[in-house]
Amino acid sequence: MNNQRIIGHFHESAELKIQAAAQLAQPIAQAIELMFTALSNGNKILACGNGGSAADCQHFAAELVGRFERERLPLPAMALTTDTSILTAVGNDYSFKDVFTKQVQAFGQPGDVLLALSTSGNSANVVAAVEAALERDMRVVALTGKGGGAMARLLNDMDVHICVPHDRTARIQEVHLLTIHCLCDGIDAALFGGEAND
Repeated sequence: MNNQRIIGHFHESAELKIQAAAQLAQPIAQAIELMFTALSNGNKILACGNGGSAADCQHFAAELVGRFERERLPLPAMALTTDTSILTAVGNDYSFKDVFTKQVQAFGQPGDVLLALSTSGNSANVVAAVEAALERDMRVVALTGKGGGAMARLLNDMDVHICVPHDRTARIQEVHLLTIHCLCDGIDAALFGGEAND
């Protein structure tokens, strides 16, 4: 493969992150505050998404339940993408659109936060999960791109929309991962203060 093509990917990713930083810093800070408040009040964070976004959900939950960059008590976070029995039973008995909704209805409580990832903002099962979360008086942090799609239209002033200003899925996912790391770092700093352990 041409090295310039590879270098182009690095440059495009770096340029987008620099460009998006000023635009996304405030909603990321708002999301950290929302999650910090929920965790401080004994609530939890549920996360859902498809494909690469499912992996990001699992990454986020692992960082909170395990650790990010410092030793601390585990924090309650669940990826709704991991229980294959639930996913296949609900997908088979109802529809794939319901695989996250049923779990939000089962596990979500008022004051909990749903972290909903969709690069287009139009993933039907993630949109349905957002609707279910709002019905349960949960708050939503939506990570999207491409303008935010249907998810953007569902959110209210108490929710947070972090929309990557790009149309390419790979680039959006790269910024989503960086955002997840910002969320984990911000939550740790808000809950425990100080600097992370080396």
